Amino acid sequence: MSLSNLKSDLRKHSDKKRAKMSQRFFKTGPGEYAEGDIFLGLTAPVMRELSKKFQDLPQYDVIKFLKSPIHEERMLALLILIEKYRKEDAQGKEKIYRIYLGHTKYINNWDLVDVTAKHIIGAFLNDKDRAPLYKLARSDSLWERRIAILSTFHFIGNNDFADSLKIAEILISDQHDLIHKAVGWMLREVGKRDLPAEEKFLKKYCTTMPRTMLRYAIERFPETKRQAYLKGKV
Repeated sequence: MSLSNLKSDLRKHSDKKRAKMSQRFFKTGPGEYAEGDIFLGLTAPVMRELSKKFQDLPQYDVIKFLKSPIHEERMLALLILIEKYRKEDAQGKEKIYRIYLGHTKYINNWDLVDVTAKHIIGAFLNDKDRAPLYKLARSDSLWERRIAILSTFHFIGNNDFADSLKIAEILISDQHDLIHKAVGWMLREVGKRDLPAEEKFLKKYCTTMPRTMLRYAIERFPETKRQAYLKGKV
């Protein structure tokens, strides 16, 4: 399978109507967070199918795709990297981890981060020093900050919450709505597995954290408890 085959398959599945909808949904207009991003209009199931079909594409071609101005090409490159990562030995996994970190400027929308960060960055750092996540959490890049918190989703799945909560503290005063949503989501995921751990964090910060972050974190709480947190009466 070649890069030209992959491009041909992508375009066979393109949908102009879906592409226009995606451009609005993913905020590609002037001054928006994904200004100028280009969409072909592919569905997530098609993308996953193609990532498996082309998982043996050479890494240099995958990197070319990752640098594409077309959103789905970047997504597909990342999905292929995940497929490759799962099959690699320790040295190969580290190489893919470094490719990911070296190309974060192209991982520049929330879906690109959310679908991939835990499977490469989180997975690689699972049994290692997690200092790189704290560097990302303090980055000027919105997407690197989102990668930092979303990577911890891998640890949460293993009932390891410390880094999620520490990075949430770093991002507690972040100005961007996409970070508020991501942190709130990860706090909610912590709460699914260890509600006291989530509530300890929320009782400390519920009156000062962004409202969107709080609302995401308490989304599944019973209504009475949810209202108590919203009113800061806990």
